[in-house]
Amino acid sequence: MNHEITGGSAAEIADSLRALLERGTLRAGDSLPPVRALAESLGVNRNTVVAAYRQLAQAGVIIARGRGGTRVVDRAPVAQEGFAGDSVLRDVGTGNPDPDLIPDPLHALASMAGRPVLYGEPVIDPDLEHWAHTWMSDGLAPAASMRLTITSGAADAVERLFAQALTRDDAVALEDPCFLASIHTVRLGGYRPVAVPVDEEGMTVAGLRAALAQGVRAVVCTPRAQNPTGASLTARRAADLRDVLREHPYVLVIEDDHFSMLSRREYHSLIGPDHRRWALIRSVSKFLGPDMCLAVTASDPETAERLAMRLTPGTTWVSHLLQRLTHSLVTDPEVMAAIEAAAGHYAARNAAFAERLTSHGLATEASDGLNLWVRLPVAARAVSEQLMRRGWLARTGDEFVLGAVPVASQRLRLTVHDLDDADTEQLAADIAAAVRAVRGRTATVGSGMIER
Repeated sequence: MNHEITGGSAAEIADSLRALLERGTLRAGDSLPPVRALAESLGVNRNTVVAAYRQLAQAGVIIARGRGGTRVVDRAPVAQEGFAGDSVLRDVGTGNPDPDLIPDPLHALASMAGRPVLYGEPVIDPDLEHWAHTWMSDGLAPAASMRLTITSGAADAVERLFAQALTRDDAVALEDPCFLASIHTVRLGGYRPVAVPVDEEGMTVAGLRAALAQGVRAVVCTPRAQNPTGASLTARRAADLRDVLREHPYVLVIEDDHFSMLSRREYHSLIGPDHRRWALIRSVSKFLGPDMCLAVTASDPETAERLAMRLTPGTTWVSHLLQRLTHSLVTDPEVMAAIEAAAGHYAARNAAFAERLTSHGLATEASDGLNLWVRLPVAARAVSEQLMRRGWLARTGDEFVLGAVPVASQRLRLTVHDLDDADTEQLAADIAAAVRAVRGRTATVGSGMIER
């Protein structure tokens, strides 16, 4: 390949490599020549090649892996939440709320009124802003200084927060295992994910400290119902994390409190009262439905100003019709009672399924959220294959992993709250049978190896 790369300057070498990519000579995952070897081949200073590679890395074309060399970025798609539309199997890995528990907006739509909103007017509906100020400030230490921004959902908010604070190859601390949308956003943005382990109390202190030591410029944390584990920050853990962050006040801390109104856990924040760059995001998608693409972001004034600027070249603002509809729903006592009932339903159904799995010999604890994070005594992928033969489609834990976390390969993330009692018992029995089948196959293979 050295002979196909040409150029005497960094720009020329970078252009040559781009041309090889466009022609298909270089493909995703391919290794590039070592800096020294390419410099000798082209007869240029090695710093020239370093500069060319840096240009391509900043453009998100290549990535340096230290001793692993420099490779063309592999843009393999990240798994996404939702139904597997091309499957005939019963999907228990969707991560979706129950459509029957999403409030019907018809009455609110019929009662909505107001004059059209024109260019140049305030981008936040005044009534929604007034309501959201109370919703967002409860339990938030720096609430007195917060500013509000409306975005098209939580993922939109995170992407724009990254864009206003980071450049390509900046390090970002993400929970591990991690929410799929966060993995997707970081990869597409060309940022460098740094894995922070999660335990039953949420993001770990040692993990956050290690990530900060690696120079992360942003931290994304889920304070409640962490996806996929269901963990929520305890008061003690949140305080310990704030202590660690006290020495890093300008690292952007993003809290994605996605489950908010549906959570059975108290909100504990890792954003301290004196932290300088922060954002708390709460979307309405879990309790008003994924198609209600709206999230409220509370942040420090500077972050809010930058976030608003990131909206101006794109969506400009979230539709005021959608904002008014959201306000109409969240201020309706009947809708709020339905949301509270939905919260109880999710918690009860998950707890009931955890009990059934435990009764089948698979000890499982229900935490918070729409899903269950089920520990298995064998490889989850092998169990999922067995479940497919029994008519079920499940998500394995390795889809959510950032770093080398072997335990996730023995996890299933299940969405079971919409199953009736008969299907619940059938799935629990089928998971137990699948585990026995995998164990039996492993034992047979092991016995065969001994005999040979």
